[in-house]
Amino acid sequence: MGDATVTVRAVEATDEAAWKALYRGYRDFYRLDPDDAVVDRVWAWIQDATTVVEGIVAERDGQLVGLANHRAFHRPSTGTIGTYLDDLFVDPSVRRSGAATALLARLREDAAAQGRSVVRWITASDNADARSLYDREAAETRWVTYDMAPTPR
Repeated sequence: MGDATVTVRAVEATDEAAWKALYRGYRDFYRLDPDDAVVDRVWAWIQDATTVVEGIVAERDGQLVGLANHRAFHRPSTGTIGTYLDDLFVDPSVRRSGAATALLARLREDAAAQGRSVVRWITASDNADARSLYDREAAETRWVTYDMAPTPR
């Protein structure tokens, strides 16, 4: 992988094509149905300052190689605000380049600068490569995640 340095920065409007390619890769990794409408919607959220979704990207040799989509979330149990990492993805061709570590470091630094209490995320239990990194960077919690489908009244 050479000595290329990974830099992390906020998503810019000119990143659209590269960001969308990475986000499609993220969706493919998690075996989500291909859906350009979803990709377009998430991109629009990141570009819209009135939504809570924000994005950062990892860049190497002038190319986007990773992304992290995140947002603030209220924590009533502690009376604080945390950062929730919704999506983290690094192009498979540059895995182990330090891009994911750099994205997590930037989230940690930004959270500290904003007075946030935690950076939190979930991952698939079988995502062994990512979990190896996450175990070095964060503490696994005892909490189990549930999803409940909304139903009309």
